[in-house]
Amino acid sequence: MTDKKIPGIKRLFGKEIDTRVLYGATALALPFIILGFISPAMLGKAGSAALDLLTGSFSWLYLMSCSFFVVAVIGIALSPLGKIKLGRDDETPEFSFLSWFAMLFSAGMGIGLIFWSCSEPMYHFMSPPAGEAGTAGAARQAFEIFFFHWGLHAWATYIVVGLPMAYFTFRKGRPATISSCIGTGPDPKKNVALGNRTVNILAIWATIMGVVTSLGMGAIQINSGLSHSMGISTGPVPAAIIIAVITIVFILSALTGVAKGIRILSLINVTLMVVLLLFFFVLGPFKYILHTFFQALTDYAKDFVSLSTSFVLFDNPGWTKSWTVFYWAWWIAWAPFVGAFIARISRGRTIRQFILVILLAPTLFSYVFSTALGGTAIYLDLFTNTSIGEAVKQSVEVALFETLSHLPLYGLLVFFTNVLIASFFITSADSATYVISRYSTAGLEPGNPRAGKRLIIFWGTILGGLAIVLIFSGGLSSLQTASIVGAFPFLIIMFILLFVLIKELIKDYKSIPPTTVI
Repeated sequence: MTDKKIPGIKRLFGKEIDTRVLYGATALALPFIILGFISPAMLGKAGSAALDLLTGSFSWLYLMSCSFFVVAVIGIALSPLGKIKLGRDDETPEFSFLSWFAMLFSAGMGIGLIFWSCSEPMYHFMSPPAGEAGTAGAARQAFEIFFFHWGLHAWATYIVVGLPMAYFTFRKGRPATISSCIGTGPDPKKNVALGNRTVNILAIWATIMGVVTSLGMGAIQINSGLSHSMGISTGPVPAAIIIAVITIVFILSALTGVAKGIRILSLINVTLMVVLLLFFFVLGPFKYILHTFFQALTDYAKDFVSLSTSFVLFDNPGWTKSWTVFYWAWWIAWAPFVGAFIARISRGRTIRQFILVILLAPTLFSYVFSTALGGTAIYLDLFTNTSIGEAVKQSVEVALFETLSHLPLYGLLVFFTNVLIASFFITSADSATYVISRYSTAGLEPGNPRAGKRLIIFWGTILGGLAIVLIFSGGLSSLQTASIVGAFPFLIIMFILLFVLIKELIKDYKSIPPTTVI
């Protein structure tokens, strides 16, 4: 076929583009952007109505699904199926352990951890779901809640998408899309039926809603940091400018690919986090941080089953919907993006390595980081009579910078923290842009590099534009609503993925050589 006979959209984005997926996903996203510009208030009301419907009728489904995912993936890891390689039996990992960990952590936690690691414990300390506020007991409960929300449930949800994609892509030779996991084989032409296209459209939709939530949070927090350190005003306009600037940067990073831009940025992220941790260990209450970490870890382990199987946590249904249901929906919304990305970087690992490392390593690192930041904030309020908690009750995004203002080297810490937030912002967004672009091409790399870059620019612009719209239509509440609404349709697909994966793994197990590495 000559270039003149190739449809315009394929000339623009490459012959590999699945135009129906592109049109379908764009048709879902563009109305939100247009309505947000025309009437932000109307978009906010529509989102709130959808949120009330989902959390009122289906909160139980979110809660039980994520708990089931934890049990399922641990069961797979500890069973004989865990010996199966994600690739050929003699294949070695594509990336070193450090690069692998840095990339999966940066993609999976990203800006959200920086935003909430100080804000959430302090919020629960000042407004606990049960018990008296502002006490040592409230502080202990706050960290148990944080560990529950940012622990095994989050990463198990990612694994439910990532493991099937890694298995079917590297072990079975299928294209790197969710539809290929539940399709008929390695030929992408057999995986473009209406049902499978719908799967990819929903994956893109859930990814967009989940990622723009974090992009908006990152912009709000950077804006807060600049306000604290430089007196810049806060609000939708400066946050939108921040999103626009960083959107340009993350698109440029995504254009360089995984092995270069994303890997290097992820290593920078983890390095910056370790340095910030050292600042808090040296300048903050190290003994209190250490005690709080082990106490919260013990409480989390002790109460894990009861928390995971409860429809109403702490006898507080309103709190459960606002916090736990939101988090479970957020992880589900991120799953098609993070799952696809961690699948892409996990070639050569065994299933057991994949599950256990992804469940435990980033979880523990998140716990240490959050205990250092949030523990310092609560310690200052408990023992030095600061007003961090009162500030957080007014606006959760100020928690981190209010805490920094009570430590030595304030100016340096604020600058360093803003760099870290921006770096995570860029890494999360460029990883998501890369993944969405692959979903748009049935998992195939574009034969024309320029066309592939134009596709990345297109989706990066959509992400940035929608994040700006949601900032104007209601700020943090609209961002949280977007993630819950975007996640719901994808939840059913996750159960299908898990069923198909287990069925195929059982078939595959008999062919594994006895010498396979565990």
